[in-house]
Amino acid sequence: MAKDENKTENNEGNKQPPVAILSQYIKDLSMEIPHAPQVFKKMQSTPPKIGVEVNIEAGKLEEDGIFNVLLNVNVNGDTTEEKAFILELSYGAVVALAIPQEHIEPVLMIEIPHMIFPYVRQIVANTMSNAGLPPLMLNPIDFAGMFATRKTKEQEKQ
Repeated sequence: MAKDENKTENNEGNKQPPVAILSQYIKDLSMEIPHAPQVFKKMQSTPPKIGVEVNIEAGKLEEDGIFNVLLNVNVNGDTTEEKAFILELSYGAVVALAIPQEHIEPVLMIEIPHMIFPYVRQIVANTMSNAGLPPLMLNPIDFAGMFATRKTKEQEKQ
């Protein structure tokens, strides 16, 4: 019997993809403009300095081979005098993995975030626009670099 490299067989003989996103969801979304409406006038003359922080969380759910990945994005806009805006998004994906154990962590921390990032990017841009701010298109993120940095820090602690 020839084995399909892209699929594995479960107990029932059904072919299951090695990586499957079962669902995606917004766990938390918050947009604050603490000094509205005055801050809009200030931002017309001086655009805010924008800072973006990205964090990834992953964990196993109760079922075998089912995991949850959260991509957390915090965007802060600061004028010279005050906070212009704060956007916080926690976007999740429930995934089924049928891959060797040694590949699970890199898939959860690199590949899944890469797959759901376009949705996060769109939500951030739409939320900013709906809040009366210019849409912010997040730059592509090097999830492999983030993973490598995290692994290096973990090794340094040991």
